[in-house]
Amino acid sequence: MNKRFVGVLIFAFVVASVASLMLYRLLLNRPTAAKAAQSTVQIVLATRDIEMGTVLKEDDVKLADWPGAVPTGASAKTQDVVGRGVTTPIFAKEPVIDSRLAPKGAGGGLAAMIPPGMRAVAIRVNEVVGVAGFVTPGMRVDVLISGNRPGGENRLGTVTRTLLQNIEVLSAGTDFKKDAEGKPIQVQVVNMLVTPDQAEQLSLANNQTQIQLVLRNPLDHEVAKTGGTAVGLLFNGSGKLKMPAGDTTDSSEPAPARPRRAPSARTEAAVAMPVPVPKREAPFVMEIISGNKKAETKFAEGGEGK
Repeated sequence: MNKRFVGVLIFAFVVASVASLMLYRLLLNRPTAAKAAQSTVQIVLATRDIEMGTVLKEDDVKLADWPGAVPTGASAKTQDVVGRGVTTPIFAKEPVIDSRLAPKGAGGGLAAMIPPGMRAVAIRVNEVVGVAGFVTPGMRVDVLISGNRPGGENRLGTVTRTLLQNIEVLSAGTDFKKDAEGKPIQVQVVNMLVTPDQAEQLSLANNQTQIQLVLRNPLDHEVAKTGGTAVGLLFNGSGKLKMPAGDTTDSSEPAPARPRRAPSARTEAAVAMPVPVPKREAPFVMEIISGNKKAETKFAEGGEGK
């Protein structure tokens, strides 16, 4: 290859590199142009932190510019949200979304927090029933009942069984706000969120039996299968209560074992005294000597000779 041609190529490469470096530094030091204004839309935002159960007022919300995509359920008019109850906490400068508000006309407070198809049932509690005050709003509990079974002999004493499981505590006393620190609250009444069928059972149990609340992990939604227990079973160690066929309640005791027939005196004597085996007598032997000959004759038991 011609050396002169190679030299021209090298010179061109160096010039191009220097020119590219100078252009890069020029563009880097160039003042940035003002960015184009982004498209914004006005939506309703919260002016302060709003807690659950609060009924929104004019001072709680305002129209403000929101850049980017509009959140689903956001409103562009303050009249659409004013007067509605808050079911989920809303933070300051956060969009007021329709899913966090109660329907129009539902008001605020505890009633606005009850989902459609559910009920809030209040039960009386004390320091023991309420798990030393740790049954706070948002917790999950099981409901145990204790009492005597109607119409039964009650030979086993008081019966305890699990009536409801994984029930959400809606409020404790007059407080329906969730406590992030989990501090105990000493109250006399607890409202629990249940279905209409569960509301009937819980109301009857609250009036006719003794109720005990059992605290559980809010993330544990497994329903345990338990048969209940009774005072008598705590002492004889026979296990859980059993449920007989065709019955919707637990049986108070297991099926009795079939009684064994007592042996008679003759049978006991026969077992105690073994039958003796008759002893066989030795045969009678007669020895006969005739001259220099000797012979023996054996007589059996029947008198016959052999």
